[in-house]
Amino acid sequence: MCPHCVGLHPAFREGRTVTLFLGPVRALIIELKYHHGLHVAGDLEAIVRGNEHVTSFLRGAVLVPVPLHPRKARDREFNQSQVLAEVFLRSVDGEASIQPLLRRVVDTQTQTAYDREARRANLKNAFALAEGVSITPGQHYILVDDVFTTGSTLNSCARELRRAGGLNLDVVTFGHG
Repeated sequence: MCPHCVGLHPAFREGRTVTLFLGPVRALIIELKYHHGLHVAGDLEAIVRGNEHVTSFLRGAVLVPVPLHPRKARDREFNQSQVLAEVFLRSVDGEASIQPLLRRVVDTQTQTAYDREARRANLKNAFALAEGVSITPGQHYILVDDVFTTGSTLNSCARELRRAGGLNLDVVTFGHG
């Protein structure tokens, strides 16, 4: 088991990541997330296309981006998880789909300064099923986020999808660490 996952008790089945969150990859994600760096999407796609372990996992799935709170979405002007879901979709030549099944209902503080327990507490009841969506129990859903650190965000989202009837839940991130 991954040392980041110890004590997680995942509500998802499996997680995959494209690469470690180090060096140039870290710089790409920071550019995307904090510097409005949508121009790095092509580089991210090229990296994903070279990872058959991830692309084979994505084919046929419904990709579910981790949502931002509306305030943060307004401030940032885009959701990096949505951008990554689009990168993943292009990387499998459209052999998947994207559905915004979740919404963030609590404007949580950034997770970057928190330890594992504080992250879990910060995310308590932070996500809900989006209005008017329905979950198909047998469908393969893959939650999409930028970086897997402790798994708290993805696990919180997976619990919501599981409560709504999702049975086949996995996660994918671009970076890990």
